[in-house]
Amino acid sequence: MSEMAKEAAKESSSTEVGDIGLPEDLARADLYGLIARFFHLPPDQELLDQIAATADQHDAADEAPLAKLWMDVVEVAKNNPAKAWHDEFDLNFISVGKPNIVMNGSFYMAGHLNEKPLVSIRKSLEAFGLEAAEEVTETEDHISALCEVMRYLIAGDDVEVSNLTNQRVFFNEHIRPWYDDFCDAIEGIPEMHLYHPIAALTREFLAIEGQSFDMI
Repeated sequence: MSEMAKEAAKESSSTEVGDIGLPEDLARADLYGLIARFFHLPPDQELLDQIAATADQHDAADEAPLAKLWMDVVEVAKNNPAKAWHDEFDLNFISVGKPNIVMNGSFYMAGHLNEKPLVSIRKSLEAFGLEAAEEVTETEDHISALCEVMRYLIAGDDVEVSNLTNQRVFFNEHIRPWYDDFCDAIEGIPEMHLYHPIAALTREFLAIEGQSFDMI
């Protein structure tokens, strides 16, 4: 992604983490933050405008799959107002019963919500000394919560917690087993045209993460 794309990702997340580290790691942390933002709440117009502004910074010669997928996100951000994103989010992710798309890892790994995968995640967070904020209503196996944990494990200030070993273990145990199924679910609903590029970007980024961890 371009520097403007990285900046849009950085500005999208409210969780405070450190800003000292390798540029590529900070870029990873920012993209985790952006993914968390899109699946926690529909984007507001300010975020969409920030993403749309990165179009001018795109290097047309960049053939990397992630760069191409980023430009797909730029296009839907540029051409669809916040209300359209809000409507699509509410229609598919919010429901008093089972929503069209479940965003919790337990559902994909165990078939039901609040199952053993959630207990396992809570044990991992306890080991890290992390706990959900009081105002957070989603359980810890929500895709946004997991991405925010990864962001902290990459860019947090406590090197005893925020290190590559913990990133690899947490990712492999709590994200890798189900992110493909989650993205498949989104792409399986034709009407979700705004979130299709988000799912594709998420899938490619997390696949790259998995490949990188395999090389350790």
